[in-house]
Amino acid sequence: MATRKLQITAVAAILLLSFSSTSDARVYDVTNYGAKADGRSSINQALMSAWKLACASTSPSKIVIPKGTFLLKEVKIQGPCKAPVEIQVEGTVKAPANPLSFKTDGWLTFNYIDNFTLSGGGVFDGQGKIAWGQNDCHKNKNCKRIPMNMRFNFITNALVHDITTLDSKNFHVNVIGCKNLTFLRFTVTAPENSPNTDGIHIGRSDGIYITDSTIRTGDDCISLGDGSRQVHVTGVKCGPGHGISVGSLGKYQGEEPVSGLWVKNCTLINTQNGVRVKTWPASYPGSVSDLHFEDINMVNVGNPIVIDQVYCPWNQCQANIPSLVKISNVSFKNIRGSSSTATAVKLACSSKVPCQDVVVGDINLTYKGPEAPAASCQCSNVAPSFLGKQSPQVCASAA
Repeated sequence: MATRKLQITAVAAILLLSFSSTSDARVYDVTNYGAKADGRSSINQALMSAWKLACASTSPSKIVIPKGTFLLKEVKIQGPCKAPVEIQVEGTVKAPANPLSFKTDGWLTFNYIDNFTLSGGGVFDGQGKIAWGQNDCHKNKNCKRIPMNMRFNFITNALVHDITTLDSKNFHVNVIGCKNLTFLRFTVTAPENSPNTDGIHIGRSDGIYITDSTIRTGDDCISLGDGSRQVHVTGVKCGPGHGISVGSLGKYQGEEPVSGLWVKNCTLINTQNGVRVKTWPASYPGSVSDLHFEDINMVNVGNPIVIDQVYCPWNQCQANIPSLVKISNVSFKNIRGSSSTATAVKLACSSKVPCQDVVVGDINLTYKGPEAPAASCQCSNVAPSFLGKQSPQVCASAA
């Protein structure tokens, strides 16, 4: 309860900051700087003209992209700014459809901004369909990097609310080096078969809040890379997609620890996985700690609860060499619903650094498929402690 109150307080504080800082703000409408809502003329010059003025203002300011359809090419919105700035998007902003028209792997990139708000109920349409057929980065190390819809780099004290990201060519949102950034009533939409379209990917950031949001995509709804700290996910509906994941971790030398994740009051529907922690075998040393998954409803979810320290997609690893990523202080509590696979709970930890301080409480997962008469559990190199009832019986035959 204390953690929940802390999260609500943090979100409320950011909302208060946003509304108080922009209620009397000077407004810069991009149509006054040459932007046309025809869906064909680039608004880059108009947006950058408005941003230059807003960012230089010593009092709070707001940039408005009004209702209509606008074309926006690759752009970087750069700080620092002298006062809080809000970008209010009311219309639909479209990216060029051809991925070859991009020089980098970001369509809309925000850099080094403090006290920033992105709002308005608008849509950022990445027009990703052409790119999805060219996206093989998950299995081709020499692939051409395909642009993401939004990149937030070194953003602090920021709020993104009532915004939709649609059909990104790659990840929808990438968060790196940020602190105190909230996504509220945020919507991610892409087809189930769109590759590598993670909803929100977080790395090397501290204090990220994802609240009352809906994520439908072709990869992880939310994924945490190394260095993610104090991440709170509450009231999120995920699916289709690959679930909510920590990792994969341990592939690269020098990865920073992951510490502090709370996933609460979420619903996962028709996802390939539920809540998952994954590390590579034959990994570099690392650590994952203080992860808590609670009050989660699973609806026809494959592998609802997973710790996988032998994560080895496409057999591109040495699966016989144990992972060196240490996992500790993890809890799964009040997780209920239905599994689309017989293995409802899988806790496959490293034989070299077994999982420690794993708590499993009040699990109620059912399976009605053809593979087995009931849901089952697989465990290795872990000795959990238990609270309440377990269905299936968790780690009854743990190795």
